[in-house]
Amino acid sequence: MPNKLIATLSFSLLMTSALAVNKGDEAPAWMGTDLVDGSQVEFPSVLGDKPAVLIFWATWCPYCKAFMPYAKKIQADYAQHGVQILTFNAKERGRGDPKGYVDGLDFPLVAVAEADGIAEQYGVKFIPGLMVVRGDGVVAYRRGWTDLPAGKKVAEQWDLEIRQVLDHLLL
Repeated sequence: MPNKLIATLSFSLLMTSALAVNKGDEAPAWMGTDLVDGSQVEFPSVLGDKPAVLIFWATWCPYCKAFMPYAKKIQADYAQHGVQILTFNAKERGRGDPKGYVDGLDFPLVAVAEADGIAEQYGVKFIPGLMVVRGDGVVAYRRGWTDLPAGKKVAEQWDLEIRQVLDHLLL
């Protein structure tokens, strides 16, 4: 019986990851409402042929809170290249104030409200979901699983990984 359970779990994990949007895949199109100004945002047209960093977050997520200052630095460092930070409030489940959270970040970004459907399209099971999408809409990076606790060390790791991908794309 244990071998059958292990085989079933392994198959489930393979099927879940097979449904996820991974590196090299075309990112699904979506439309959402921006928390910042209430405007409609459409993907992939929002890219303007420039790479973007995608962040799926929730107000209660300690990993998200640790990473957002790094997202702010990425935005500042790559803005001259047209790189945008596109964020998606997902898995919130009524626990926090997404608009207040975004207002407190104090850097230019697109923040799509109520983005559980978009997270589902991208196969995001855990947050933060972090991706880099090329200007043509193809995923160039998707963060992997980590056993590091929330905090500076994991945020620095993700920052480095994203910067390496952006540097490669912008050469």
